[in-house]
Amino acid sequence: MLKVIVLGAAAGGGFPQWNSNASACNRAREGDPAASARTQASIAFSGDGERWHVVNASPDIRQQIGATRELQPKHGLRSTPIASVVLTGAEVDTIAGLLTLREREPFDLFATAQVLEQIDANPIFEALNREIVGRHAVALDEPLTLQTLEVRLFAAPGKVPLYAEKGEDPAAVVENGETTGLEITDGDVRAFYIPGCARMTDALRERVKGADLVMFDGTLWQDDEMIRAGLGQKTGRRMGHMSVSGQDGVIAAFRDLDVKHKVFIHINNSNPILLADSPERARVESDGWDVAFDGMRIEL
Repeated sequence: MLKVIVLGAAAGGGFPQWNSNASACNRAREGDPAASARTQASIAFSGDGERWHVVNASPDIRQQIGATRELQPKHGLRSTPIASVVLTGAEVDTIAGLLTLREREPFDLFATAQVLEQIDANPIFEALNREIVGRHAVALDEPLTLQTLEVRLFAAPGKVPLYAEKGEDPAAVVENGETTGLEITDGDVRAFYIPGCARMTDALRERVKGADLVMFDGTLWQDDEMIRAGLGQKTGRRMGHMSVSGQDGVIAAFRDLDVKHKVFIHINNSNPILLADSPERARVESDGWDVAFDGMRIEL
């Protein structure tokens, strides 16, 4: 058995983003049911429904725990069902929530060596006492047992965190563990969480083929979306994300992979698939995709 809860479905900044005056964000602020608000991307998974593993500690993690009964304390004056946090990268919206989890509650932290180096380099994360919260470097494709489940971090095409960009080509796509996906299995079913991906490769295609569940990068509808909307000068490719639409987009890439349940997650506030009444939402649903929302629960 594998249980998955979407704690947050939006990309960095959430939906609505705090400083956005765009129409979609204003609809979310006004409580429009077709524009449901979403916190920053994270999931929790469990094999027994008792001990839970959080994937990426978003800046919204306190709010997410408060909205998720499975993650709330159940024993003694202080406790947590959270057994571990697994990181797929070191972007601000995947690690900032670690500072919220500093109240001397034991759990394990798992990530690649590259990600842990970014955390180790910033002394503010020493607030997360190493004697209470162990930091464990996980090699790519190394099996890790978490209760009744086996998980693996694997390289996904991506880029270094924005704050760590340096050198001649900071936008270069790398597959060295800076950005990873997560595979989860109980021996019978296979699920994947891939919130950031710059391109579909043959290796990634073979890995996810026939999976029971794939939760995949849905940041932008089209590559120049931010530029068209007047929100920035970077394309999706420059930020390390595939587009949902287009000949080289996510929908096209997954069309022949026989994935049983496909879910877009890590969705930017500019992406119209967030709006239940948009033609873009109708398009992804007609292609067999769901759009993640906070509190979404999947049991395999």
